[in-house]
Amino acid sequence: MAMTASSRIAPATGLQDGERSPFARLTELLAPYQPGKPLINLSLGEPQHPVPAFVGPVLAAHINEFGRYPISKGIEPFRRSASNWLARRYRLPRALDPETEILVLNGSREGLFFAAIAASRHVAPRKGPPAILLPNPFYPAYAAGARAAGCEPVFLPTTRDNGFLPDLDALGDDLLARTVAFYIASPANPQGSVASNAYFARIKQLADRHGFIVLSDECYSEIYTRTAPGSILENAGPDFTNVVAFQSLSKRSNLPGMRVGFVAGDKSFLARFHELRNVAAPQVPMPLQHVAIAAYDDETHVDENRRLYKIKFDLADQILGNRFGYQRPDGGFCLWLDVSACGGDEQAAVNLFKDGGVRVLPGSYLARVQPGADNPGAGYIRVALVQDSETTAEALHRMVQVLSEQRS
Repeated sequence: MAMTASSRIAPATGLQDGERSPFARLTELLAPYQPGKPLINLSLGEPQHPVPAFVGPVLAAHINEFGRYPISKGIEPFRRSASNWLARRYRLPRALDPETEILVLNGSREGLFFAAIAASRHVAPRKGPPAILLPNPFYPAYAAGARAAGCEPVFLPTTRDNGFLPDLDALGDDLLARTVAFYIASPANPQGSVASNAYFARIKQLADRHGFIVLSDECYSEIYTRTAPGSILENAGPDFTNVVAFQSLSKRSNLPGMRVGFVAGDKSFLARFHELRNVAAPQVPMPLQHVAIAAYDDETHVDENRRLYKIKFDLADQILGNRFGYQRPDGGFCLWLDVSACGGDEQAAVNLFKDGGVRVLPGSYLARVQPGADNPGAGYIRVALVQDSETTAEALHRMVQVLSEQRS
């Protein structure tokens, strides 16, 4: 039987392709080819806008603190700054307690991974094999966390038909009764869909009824060109029970290499989460936390960041038009383009690289085949608009040319 793109097994690792890094798979896919034009990399969601000017001076002022072990939960000024930012940014039922309801993270990725393990230890015994729900396509840390927690990852298809968010009406009580945690991303990666307040409130109701934890990935919340996305915390009640939100400076402040973020919400869960991280996760250096304080206390660089992304989405509107199912996303900085008529997502990625010098990510690498159905990422490519506007325009023009020639 022929193996699909999502069921091949890598000999070096013994892992199925769906369990491996999508970027490692892309490197292997493109290895036989050379870029046909000077390379433009739009495959990795690594912001290329300038690092904020305050970063260097703040690091210099706190350089000696690299000589001390940081406490795991984060320094109090950082937790207070994060709490103040959340209170300014969202309509919360109350301000979060910096002492019990916020923890510093090494970016959101490690937090999202360890949170699955903490959730499996925190929730009451499940009625059946424990499961963790996640959107499909998904950020790879979600599935890795579910596996590390010894839980069954249950993939919920996110397609154009359901607004690229999991269909909550499709979740049966039997599944919810054995659910440990529910990963939700808003704005979604890769499609950029944004959950409404009503959607968040519905997830919160399900979590309370069935006793699971909502792990809300909100790291793209500050990148949008229309309405500012909301947070699960706005719909979590006065005690934030069963709900935590993850934030990061990687996208908001163009600091992907600094690896600083935080998680905020349910204090009971965060106490368990802190116990795990205190023995298993690396601490965040104090100088970096001071940079984060400066970042969360300043919105000027964030406004400029959004302005630069808006320019690039305006370019996408002009250059792509209605080609490849393009729609301007509500949030995030990625395009989710339908290339099913161009030989499929892997073939389109190969052609864009070898003929156009543009590196993009096949959508099937970000998703899993659904039981009895297809891979919901198949036929799409993810395009991260992380380069400057001139480079982005060049890449989009090349893409239109290459993909138009490949349409079947």
